[in-house]
Amino acid sequence: LLHDNQCYHCNMKQRIYLDTSVIGGVFDAEFKKITIQLFEMANEKKFTLVISSLTLSELDLAPTYIKDFFNKIERSSIELISSSAESELLANCYISEKVVGQTSFDDCHHIAIATISKVDILVSWNFKHIVNVFRIRGYNSVNLKLGYSQIEIRSPKDIIDYETGK
Repeated sequence: LLHDNQCYHCNMKQRIYLDTSVIGGVFDAEFKKITIQLFEMANEKKFTLVISSLTLSELDLAPTYIKDFFNKIERSSIELISSSAESELLANCYISEKVVGQTSFDDCHHIAIATISKVDILVSWNFKHIVNVFRIRGYNSVNLKLGYSQIEIRSPKDIIDYETGK
């Protein structure tokens, strides 16, 4: 099925899960430029943005300007996935295995939802509880122990650098 040097079976777009910090990153001086680039790439259909029902719940608590920005994102660029009893159980396993403390349940829940939904990459600006090499090893250790796939966790900068070659 090759035509014009293109393999139709290899055209799957990457599915990139966003936690809420990425959406708010548009309004953070340090993260603004890269975050806007990430959303521009999504609007260009370079990958599919994946958000969860948890992300939407957290956005309900966000300032109006963050909600307004999110509501302007092209809906055809977004896949919505739901949390579940399974994702809550996995999130609790991360905590019981001491990857992070109990106060980080929502962070764990984002990772669990993304893991169960088999996203390609989870992106976050949360370097304390999510994008942290020791935490990532912990999350993936629990995932492997329980029969789940490992999850790739990166900052938006890693996605921009990867896609643009800069």
